Amino acid sequence: MRARHRTLTLRLASSLAAACACLLLQSAARADDVTGSNPEVRVTTNMGSFVIELRPDRAPLTVADFLRYVREGFYTNTLLHRVVANFVVQGGGHNATAPYDLKPTYPSIDNESGNGLQNKRGAVGLARAAGAHTGNAQFYVNLVDNPELDPLPTRWGYAVFGQVVEGMDVVDRIGVVPTGSFGPFKADAPLKPVIIQSVEVITPPELSAPSSTPPAGPPSGTPPSGGQPPGAPQSSPPAASPQEQPGKPGSQTPPSGTQPAPSPPATPPGATGDKSSGAAPQTQPGEADQPDGTSPRR
Repeated sequence: MRARHRTLTLRLASSLAAACACLLLQSAARADDVTGSNPEVRVTTNMGSFVIELRPDRAPLTVADFLRYVREGFYTNTLLHRVVANFVVQGGGHNATAPYDLKPTYPSIDNESGNGLQNKRGAVGLARAAGAHTGNAQFYVNLVDNPELDPLPTRWGYAVFGQVVEGMDVVDRIGVVPTGSFGPFKADAPLKPVIIQSVEVITPPELSAPSSTPPAGPPSGTPPSGGQPPGAPQSSPPAASPQEQPGKPGSQTPPSGTQPAPSPPATPPGATGDKSSGAAPQTQPGEADQPDGTSPRR
């Protein structure tokens, strides 16, 4: 009887220990789910809405800058001013009312294109001018996989900082609207304006305050045969400053000991040239984005 009693006691203790361990693991998993969640924003347009999951773990500077614009209501009543079927939808920089001028922006940020995120369908990236570190407010959504926008050892790419996780059908509908010359835009502009009505954070505030870390450079690999991919999203020319001139970054450090090739006229959304932190928004030139018209996706 005593031996049997000891056996039952051991079995009971073992069961209780297993149950406790299971509860602890479940609690830890729930904690990981909360702390590992990424901030999300909802982009509402006059053609529907879509949700972007942001990646502060991979692009902390870009996400922090983007969220600053979101919280300040910068994107309210701006245009998705560039649509290239089977390539990208781009916007977030021009007012949606005539004369559709560029809005003042904060200084441009460092290029985080070497963060491991790729320009695949649904990926959201930061548009920029020819200079590597000229991105600010404008963003684009990849309609298809666009590996030509990713970085290579001899040139910078376009930094991906999020992914459309809901409403990609809305983005696809925008991606096939009739386009052409409209207002100040010479090509690729929706003939019937597609307007960003609002962009709002839909996750708790504590999940949308990324820490700032140095940007990664382009990954190592086989050098490309050319420079910047044709047809890439391009922003309006950045405002010149004593530190930098348009298309000629003043303080970029090439990654992995290689000098990135100069960026030819590509087409992601733009930024200003001044990179002093915490500065007030600057006004960009009134010239609109000029797609080069050589996109292989056209």
